Amino acid sequence: MTQPLAHQPASAEPPYLRGLNEEQREAVLALDGPVLVLAGAGTGKTRVLTTRLAHLIASRKAWPSQILSVTFTNKAAREMIERTGALVGGMVEGMPWLGTFHSICAKILRRHAELVGLKPSFSILDVDDQLRLLKQVIEAARIDEKRWPARHLSSLIDSWKNRAMSPKDVPPGESFAYGNGKGAELYEAYQQRLKSLNAVDFGDLLLDVITILKTHPQVLQEYQDRFVYILVDEYQDTNVAQYLWLRLLAGQRRNICCVGDDDQSIYGWRGAEVDNILRFERDFPGAKIVRLERNYRSTPYILAAASGLIAANKSRLGKTLWTDAPEGDRVSVRGVWDAQEEARIVADDIEQKVRNREKLSHVAILVRASFQMRAFEERFVQLGIPYRVVGGPRFYERQEIRDALAYLRVIVQPDDDLAFERIFNKPKRGLGDAALQSVHKMARAMKVPLFAAARAMIETDELPARTRSALRDLVQSFIRWADQATALSHIELAEMVLDESGYTAMWQTDRSPEAPGRLENLNEFVQSMKEFDSLGGFLEHVSLVMEIEQSESTEKVTIMTLHGAKGLEFPTVFLPGWEEGVFPSQRTLDENGLQGLEEERRLAYVGLTRARETAKISYAANRSIHGRWQSSMPSRFIAELPADAITVESDPGMPYGGQSNLSTAPIFDSGYSSPGWQRAQARRGEVFGSRPAIEGQAELVATSDPAAETFRRGERVFHQKFGYGRVTALDGNKLTVNFDKAGEKRVIASYLARA
Repeated sequence: MTQPLAHQPASAEPPYLRGLNEEQREAVLALDGPVLVLAGAGTGKTRVLTTRLAHLIASRKAWPSQILSVTFTNKAAREMIERTGALVGGMVEGMPWLGTFHSICAKILRRHAELVGLKPSFSILDVDDQLRLLKQVIEAARIDEKRWPARHLSSLIDSWKNRAMSPKDVPPGESFAYGNGKGAELYEAYQQRLKSLNAVDFGDLLLDVITILKTHPQVLQEYQDRFVYILVDEYQDTNVAQYLWLRLLAGQRRNICCVGDDDQSIYGWRGAEVDNILRFERDFPGAKIVRLERNYRSTPYILAAASGLIAANKSRLGKTLWTDAPEGDRVSVRGVWDAQEEARIVADDIEQKVRNREKLSHVAILVRASFQMRAFEERFVQLGIPYRVVGGPRFYERQEIRDALAYLRVIVQPDDDLAFERIFNKPKRGLGDAALQSVHKMARAMKVPLFAAARAMIETDELPARTRSALRDLVQSFIRWADQATALSHIELAEMVLDESGYTAMWQTDRSPEAPGRLENLNEFVQSMKEFDSLGGFLEHVSLVMEIEQSESTEKVTIMTLHGAKGLEFPTVFLPGWEEGVFPSQRTLDENGLQGLEEERRLAYVGLTRARETAKISYAANRSIHGRWQSSMPSRFIAELPADAITVESDPGMPYGGQSNLSTAPIFDSGYSSPGWQRAQARRGEVFGSRPAIEGQAELVATSDPAAETFRRGERVFHQKFGYGRVTALDGNKLTVNFDKAGEKRVIASYLARA
């Protein structure tokens, strides 16, 4: 009888097993029964998956067509095929069941389409088609689509399908989230329209297959017999529907191996359920748990900081990453004055790396929210540092920023046809393509710009009455805004335009996941104008910034969100904006409480573990939030970093003081509570929190209330960083002070004292 592989001499081992560490080998060889591989960041997860797949085939435990291997992206599926092929050769060419959840379900659904009222030739709608169909359903139900946007209903239906809910399963309370209780009714009407069109959306691919497997036992038996082994990648990111689908298919043989990391579950906002991985042992009694804890990516200090941070989460299975790599540098924690200084210091560090002949492509800046990117982009443009924004356009190229710029461009230059055309019917105001064509026709006939033609048309009967009225409102708004431009500051004018045009309200009523980020970007856009003396100067600056061509060189600094960085790694990672309200996100805390806080902490863990050699965290003492300058407190996550894994590099002029006082910045319990409440507690002199943030010194009890002090123009003041000076201008709680030695600076009132 042949010896089991685990006991064969090394020389007799298949080549693909050589080089695996003990835990990786255990995960590969544990073929039968349920297995959960808890693969920490940088522990060789993909190698384990592909080697396990190769071993199943090479050891003839199953034919390639008998293995169901599920990934989340087509890229991951291609990589698995390529890497497995490199291990065992061309045998992987016959793997019809290796792919994403949606691609595999589409294949199953086409085989059994008639069981759910479809034909095998059904179409799969993209997002645009889905929205168009929903608008038809909403209109048929006589619901005001402006009040109840189709995107909101689309988001609700998507969440219901992610949880495997048919229209009859939707709880009455959730149905009231749209159309005063008509959510489920419209969901049902939408599904009927899909069937009449012989079409499905992406959510249906899973939902319809689950319905088939549940209601047709013979079909379920067919696939349970077919799939001898099941492999699942990124199990922590599965939603309820994906979880139920896997449970159904694995129910008989139980030969399911799920690979994932509960500490990297960061997609709850799109339906991922971390509980799926946490309850694996309950779902599959007797399951084998293999922990991959040896990290091949980061230095010991980075791993110590990440492990200490994530240990504050209670909903986790637990593991501790380790490495035998050289110690490297401690994680840097740095306090700065504001976002502009943060960008300046990061840029200075990057320039120093260039002088040391380090590659720009080895550097990444990972932000919690896209609005943080602007300050870095502006600084890099000034200094000529090449950069790329991954996962989205550059700040001034974003849809909402281009729209806002278009409104302002028409005010400054009414002859700007491109800008006028862009916002002609944005937000929707009853000016469709036919109206725009009529204005174009008039402009050509009169040989004038579009805006001038529109002014002329509102005095004629060329357009229907309702269209003419809508066009008149738009034209008169621009005339009024142009008149106001001389009386208001350009910042006030921008706020007025975005408000009165209905553009801000459009995104406020939009319930899509992107809408909150777009609103944050609009706020950041308005704040960016404060650095310029006039609207014309600002628009010229933006034009120059957008004109700068991005070189084709791969040597660029990477700027991206923390969510987009999962799965990537860089030698140097900057992690800016670690402040309460920014990171952890206040919106996430308000909406999801403790569960949201734990996901934010997992996001911080992901950010730290992207770094191979250097990780630098920074926080700003002042940040403009929703148009108001506020004193910011360091993130509670800074308090949770182990003291022996970090180095504090704070500026002595910071409101929390230098290194000695940063260690006493306000601390938070790991449980959820509102930062606003904690600020109030601090102002009353009540100590809050559980332990010192850094190196255990006396706790700072309070920060000053920005409204507590009032100053007058001409008054003599003192600032801890800039010294003595005189107030020259007042702007709410932000003052302009001409300092004796530092020159003119804009500072927060709460950090000044009367001289």
